Amino acid sequence: MEQDHCRELLDGLLACIEGEASADLCAELERHLAECGDCRVVVDTLRQTIRLYRNLPPPAFPFEARERLYQSL
Repeated sequence: MEQDHCRELLDGLLACIEGEASADLCAELERHLAECGDCRVVVDTLRQTIRLYRNLPPPAFPFEARERLYQSL
């Protein structure tokens, strides 16, 4: 049943990151991460993925798509 508790808390992770969750939920998540290595790995991996994504250059917008957009406007 521990996996169900982990899943519930991790479901609230995005809300905590975006500042949309209650302080109680975020504090509970932090306490859980201090004790649960599996969840800590998931969260650390997610943080690393976000950091890598933010450091990527923006994708190139294909010229043809830009032209179609301008024509439709």
